[in-house]
Amino acid sequence: MYDIPNQLYLEVADRLIARFGTSDYFSGTLSLDYEGVMCSLRLSAIIYRRRERCDEGERLLIADVVPVWWEFHTVGEQGEVLNDFSFNVLRQYLRQTL
Repeated sequence: MYDIPNQLYLEVADRLIARFGTSDYFSGTLSLDYEGVMCSLRLSAIIYRRRERCDEGERLLIADVVPVWWEFHTVGEQGEVLNDFSFNVLRQYLRQTL
């Protein structure tokens, strides 16, 4: 079993936010090599946003990401390995990473 570290959740969240742009819907695959483990997230999701006012003006922040479908795969030297990925944990990072 591959335990997903917090740093990997943060890396996935950062990359997803960049891919989301200003869209309210995302469908795609994100792949990355994390310390020798190939990770792949296939995701279709609705992105809810909220407006926040600040001194510089107004900006749209991610309020929530609701998955329609997702799968997270990890592949090491010995092949595909089960993992403990949780979309609910990723959601927390997506809401906090701005």
